[in-house]
Amino acid sequence: MTSLNENDLKKQVAALQADMIRWRRHLHRDPELSFQEHNTVAFVGEVLKREGIEVRENVARLTPEAKGTGLIAVVRGEAYSSDRCFALRADLDALPIIEIGKPDYCSTNPGVMHACGHDAHTAMVLGAGIALHRLREQWAGNVMLVFQPGEEKEPGGASLMVKEGVLNDPKPSGIAGQHVTPELPVGKLGFRSGAFMAAADELYITVKGKGGHAASRHAHVDPILIMARLLPALYDEAARNKPETEPMVLSFGKVIANGATNIVPDVVTIDGTLRTFNEDLRNSLHELLPRKSKEIAQAMGGDVDFHLVKGSPVVKNDPELTARLRAVAVGLVGAENVVDMDIRMGAEDFAYYTHVMPGCFYRLGTGNPSKPGTTAGLHRAEFDIDEDALAIGAGMMAWGAACELA
Repeated sequence: MTSLNENDLKKQVAALQADMIRWRRHLHRDPELSFQEHNTVAFVGEVLKREGIEVRENVARLTPEAKGTGLIAVVRGEAYSSDRCFALRADLDALPIIEIGKPDYCSTNPGVMHACGHDAHTAMVLGAGIALHRLREQWAGNVMLVFQPGEEKEPGGASLMVKEGVLNDPKPSGIAGQHVTPELPVGKLGFRSGAFMAAADELYITVKGKGGHAASRHAHVDPILIMARLLPALYDEAARNKPETEPMVLSFGKVIANGATNIVPDVVTIDGTLRTFNEDLRNSLHELLPRKSKEIAQAMGGDVDFHLVKGSPVVKNDPELTARLRAVAVGLVGAENVVDMDIRMGAEDFAYYTHVMPGCFYRLGTGNPSKPGTTAGLHRAEFDIDEDALAIGAGMMAWGAACELA
């Protein structure tokens, strides 16, 4: 039986390193926000079509009338006939952040930046797919390249991919995704079996009172005072109603009152997030937090509108697939460079794939203290990666897919 030669694949990936850097920097200069990735997905399609790889465009549509900014490509092995399929995923969207640094490839779109490494994810899946395509006579089966929009924004591009059924033709036996990670040195890969990243929900609270001139406190139902009592009460209620060892995060990052030194506003809006690993706890907090908010506000003469947007579920790494891909990583970079990861309270819409097929989401080290920005945290204005990681990530994805199809 003909099989892919590992050394040939490594050479092909290495030959694509300069292209991956060029693709990544092109995307970095032209970042686009979630579900607005029109230039990004067009660029990805052009690169794939030039290689003769078939693509399916206009997927992951927010509405039936909208133009989808997702793309599916299928790389087909020709060694012999096989209908087996394995999927590799990349995300396309950027963040609303004003970038600093990187004079050679800084964002040209004011206020938008690839601060989470999605440009690198896209370049590496392109590299993995093209390397496999150029060696297609050595292997059999299908590798599906999943380029999804909107990882950073609900409802999550992955959920739309699953809902539209675009991952069913051909149907993958599993899917792999990776995320650049500045706290891991370049050259290292991190894995965790089972629950890995948290379910995440968005909380939007409108505290309603009765404002007016600040000197007339007797005539007010002060929404700022309600908010000041509401937030610590919610933190306390959430903490008291979870098991002691159960990880959970309730956090509020945005409060808008829009009053003035002598004006008490009518409303205060509060935005936050809830992160959990336990669906029972998640559902109980979905009932508790709105109810407690309303009780506190009404006891003070006001009211609350509590809008909860249920986000992505827990990322569940399939134990068997994760073990196999971890073994692939050991073969590629050595056992000393493959590390165990703790659970992360961050969320990832890759989770939607892991609830409909075996999935493995792992971490790719991109940090290097000798290169500016590469140890900066995700979602920071100075974030960057050590681009030496591109060949490692592309090689891991390509060889992992090939081994799953062998």
